[in-house]
Amino acid sequence: MPRRAAYTRVEKTDRIRADHVVGMGDVAFRGFNCLNANCTQWIIVRDDEIGDAFDIPCPLCDFLHRSGDEVSFYNFILRDIEEDLVIEEGKFAVLVDDYLAEAGRFKYCVICNTLKPLDAFDNHAARKTKRQSECRLCKKVYNSIKNQTRTADQHREAAQKRRLYIELGGGQRIDSAAVIQRFGGSCFKCGIDLTAVDKTSERHLDHTLPAVFLWPLTTENATLLCRTHNSEKAGSWPSEIYSDDELRRLAAMTGIEYAILTGEPHFNPQAIARFGRSEEVDALLTRYAPYMDEIMRVRNRLLDATGLDIFAVSTIVSEAWVQRADELRS
Repeated sequence: MPRRAAYTRVEKTDRIRADHVVGMGDVAFRGFNCLNANCTQWIIVRDDEIGDAFDIPCPLCDFLHRSGDEVSFYNFILRDIEEDLVIEEGKFAVLVDDYLAEAGRFKYCVICNTLKPLDAFDNHAARKTKRQSECRLCKKVYNSIKNQTRTADQHREAAQKRRLYIELGGGQRIDSAAVIQRFGGSCFKCGIDLTAVDKTSERHLDHTLPAVFLWPLTTENATLLCRTHNSEKAGSWPSEIYSDDELRRLAAMTGIEYAILTGEPHFNPQAIARFGRSEEVDALLTRYAPYMDEIMRVRNRLLDATGLDIFAVSTIVSEAWVQRADELRS
């Protein structure tokens, strides 16, 4: 879809920029408790400072977390009760390397200047941390300011884009009541009751598998979400948003295979098969001719990910559009 000229600009004044956050927007940290059982210190270390060999002293008790060391918590004897024989004895110990390897990852939000878990940030493949610089909460507040002045034309174009992706994925009419009933009227992510909300805009039927990857939204596979978590989910793959327990429940409730939910993002193979047929592609190009910029983006993403060129399949597309799409791709 053609990018419209900006209707609004958020002008920032008196912005708070903490010195310790400057330059930290794409730096990951590891956070862990001191392994000294008598110490409660929480330790934060830059991820890129933990190599194969490391020495990390606790700033409170001076306990040294050193690669290759282990920390013992008790001695044990494994005994065969029936034979009264000692099978094994030794120390119950944790390797410091393993402890730090499982430590939580964090980064600073460049807006609210706080250190948050990586899961609090949306994905951004081009960045070193693979996460955006601002947290989801700050992004949500910013978008609420920016979007309140959206024009009618912008809303229409957004709706048209949604219809385009629904058709690309082979979507169908949805029985909203059936989806709401299947999820007990509650947001799948947070469990908030959505049956009592006044506005339907507060409850959303989410493409469990993103529409940008041409997966359809059906009564069977839709996920009920509140407005907040629908906004956070956006075009993300389920494994980027949900925990493993949630993914297992989602597989049971939507009929989508667990392996797909937990796997890498990929295009819907049924949609790819459809767009190998010229009549399907020609019909799409004709119906959405006013939105060729968006179709070119879809064409390029499909071509890069799967090798399928829908413009090569078409019998009607102009060479001018092919050239423009190739320029965008390069």
